[in-house]
Amino acid sequence: MAWKPEQISDQTGRTFVVTGANGGLGVETTTMLASKGATVVMACRNAAKAQEIADRIAGDVKVAPLDLADLASVREFAANCGEFDVLINNAGLMNVPFSRTKDGYETQFGVNHLGHFALTGLLLDRIRDRVVSLASIAHKQTPKLWIDDLNYENRRYQRNLAYAQSKLANLMFARELQHRLEDAGSKKRSYGVHPGVSATDLFARTETPLDRISKPFVRLIGHPPAKAAHSTLFAATEPEADPNTYWGPTRLFQSQGPVEPSPSTKLSKNRELQRRLWEESERFTGITYKF
Repeated sequence: MAWKPEQISDQTGRTFVVTGANGGLGVETTTMLASKGATVVMACRNAAKAQEIADRIAGDVKVAPLDLADLASVREFAANCGEFDVLINNAGLMNVPFSRTKDGYETQFGVNHLGHFALTGLLLDRIRDRVVSLASIAHKQTPKLWIDDLNYENRRYQRNLAYAQSKLANLMFARELQHRLEDAGSKKRSYGVHPGVSATDLFARTETPLDRISKPFVRLIGHPPAKAAHSTLFAATEPEADPNTYWGPTRLFQSQGPVEPSPSTKLSKNRELQRRLWEESERFTGITYKF
């Protein structure tokens, strides 16, 4: 029988930090966790917008400012964060025009991967249970990981490949973190998940004519945000979920359906590339993990 959020046990006493919780999957994830008794911290760049949403959600929901495009903001958030149970690395940008973060990194890679890499490293000693990182079926769209030019210093920018690279990085990070936790003998766990395809605001921020037509098309092939959040909720709350499994929908080319073990590319499982990506991420962010 397919897993459903109704199976989530009482989460009273547990605290979840959800990045990018002021839209799309983040709102759905926050709302469901709060309904199960959890305390949820909405970590968002636009704190005012997040507060408006938090005020409409029943339960113990708090808002804290976090800009993943600014490592100083990441450090400030981490400095003010106490112990909690689950970090959900949900925030992301998709197929946006070329730009760089405040620290000089290509924006999709900087926000989707480096910001979360830094945040997780700074908070790891305060996470009691697990980390859930959202990847994407788009990780399959990149033929390689440009490990020697992750920051687009020497190649032409292609927004779709930049997004795919950032999502590949999310999945490789989740897996490498799990390897390192296991090697350290830690009981903490790291999960990589994908939501399938859903008509969230990600499909309306490319600053091209596609913004006006993509959402209706996506609604046809994907599933609603409430269902797209199932893989996140499953990995964040299910006690026996296997952290070495990539969880997500598998129907219609993985665009929709119940949460199941989902296929991923051979590239995403490359242990040497996972290690090198980790080392490059430490170099970019200046964050060294302590296990």
